[in-house]
Amino acid sequence: MTRHDRKKLVLMRHAEAEHPWGVTDHDRPLHRSGAQDAAAAGHWLLAQGHVPDMILCSSALRARQTCTWVCSVLGDLAPTARLDESLYAAPDARIIAAVNHVPDTVESLLLIGHLPGLRDAALRLATPDSDYDAVMALADGCPTSGLAVLEVPGSWAELDGAAARLVDFTVPRPSPGDR
Repeated sequence: MTRHDRKKLVLMRHAEAEHPWGVTDHDRPLHRSGAQDAAAAGHWLLAQGHVPDMILCSSALRARQTCTWVCSVLGDLAPTARLDESLYAAPDARIIAAVNHVPDTVESLLLIGHLPGLRDAALRLATPDSDYDAVMALADGCPTSGLAVLEVPGSWAELDGAAARLVDFTVPRPSPGDR
């Protein structure tokens, strides 16, 4: 299979959230720096050519706001995000199941979610020939706004353990002057 035949899956942890008193976890908003980090992630996706055809996003406020900032950078290239209640606090199996339901017409998917399920899903999907540095960085932790990029060689419906090559893991941050 050629590189062109591969689908692209980008798993993103939401940006940094606040911890306001009296607000449920689901309704926690982004911190000011989280908004800047989410925008930096959007710039990174654009610069790397990882513009998604489809976005699946947790229904949590911080994930939705992350998605809004990413999409504001992608501009007219951004697809309309689909909110998925089941991605909030989802384990890796649930995240992979959500990906399994994506139509095969989608060539590039961005999924915005939470720890630990998001990191666990990326590590579960990583093939033995994945980029060593990316695997080690992801296994060491997945900071807010972290992006794991995986190449998927077949159908979304067939995606399961050790079936996608982890090719990159990064945590884009704005330049110091942007803070």
